[in-house]
Amino acid sequence: MLELAGAAGLLIPPLAPWAAIGLALLMVAMFPANVSAASRGLTLAGKPVTPLPARTALQVLFIAAAIAAAV
Repeated sequence: MLELAGAAGLLIPPLAPWAAIGLALLMVAMFPANVSAASRGLTLAGKPVTPLPARTALQVLFIAAAIAAAV
């Protein structure tokens, strides 16, 4: 739900910087759950979750993109 609100906020120029910052913070807050899922070997629809090194790289990229959108 918060992801959708952030995405909508990115489309409204006066709100875009705040939405981008909010999305970056949300991704930072969710990262421990991603680490936990990868460490425990969980699956989604029968497929393993993204391995931790790849997930970490993607998360850094997504956070950097959100910060870049805020500037």
